[in-house]
Amino acid sequence: MMEKMIFGRFIPGDSFVHQLDPRSKLIFTFIFVIIVFLANNTITYCLLLAFTLLAILISKIRLYFLVNGLKPVIILIIFTFLIHILFTREGSVLFDLGFLKVYEGGLRQGIFISIRFTVLVFMTTILTLTTSPISITDGLEVLLNPLKKLKLPIHELALMMSIALRFIPTLMDETDKIMKAQMARGSDLGSGPIKDRVKAVVPLLVPLFVSAFKRAEDLATAMEVRGYRGGEGRTRYRKLKWDAKDTICIFALVFITALLIFFRS
Repeated sequence: MMEKMIFGRFIPGDSFVHQLDPRSKLIFTFIFVIIVFLANNTITYCLLLAFTLLAILISKIRLYFLVNGLKPVIILIIFTFLIHILFTREGSVLFDLGFLKVYEGGLRQGIFISIRFTVLVFMTTILTLTTSPISITDGLEVLLNPLKKLKLPIHELALMMSIALRFIPTLMDETDKIMKAQMARGSDLGSGPIKDRVKAVVPLLVPLFVSAFKRAEDLATAMEVRGYRGGEGRTRYRKLKWDAKDTICIFALVFITALLIFFRS
């Protein structure tokens, strides 16, 4: 049975992270995704983990809730870990089973890459959990505003990104409902050979696509009824305001970047 997808959901709150300007959170997340690749040894990865745990703490989101939301991507993390275990042949041999040799370098790289995946998922999930879709749209539009000089439809692009982000948990919930309905009718989706599982997934695709198009049509109709005509001439009820909290957030990012560069091998 499909686990609940928390990426793309918004949980209202009054934490320090919730109160940040969406622009600072978007800048922070974008740059954090880049600086994660600066880590290449035990100290730098421990710094990343500590920094991520601090972000979770001040966001007032339960760690169990985030870990539970990690389950949909846990297979990818395990697969990446095993790939490094099996094919990275660096350092001394930890144990030899004849057909399988596990090297120290392979184990180390597998752990490092798994940590990298985990902190990336946690940080991007914190962004969506603490920022409403409307705020993300407004923040993206302001940050991409200079590209208007290139005649790009910035408002529409920001809106599409926000809607796509919001549709991720919606479609996952819809898939979960369809799977439960199929299982109630006697379909076996969780056992048997891989070939049979793939065949069992095919009947899920048609109702899922029909539901997705229906939701998209309802959304388009609702926007049209409310008089949506694009970004030209639109005003905002909530004005974005950059204050001291956002500056502190950016300085914290600069600080962790400097530490990663300093302790990098």
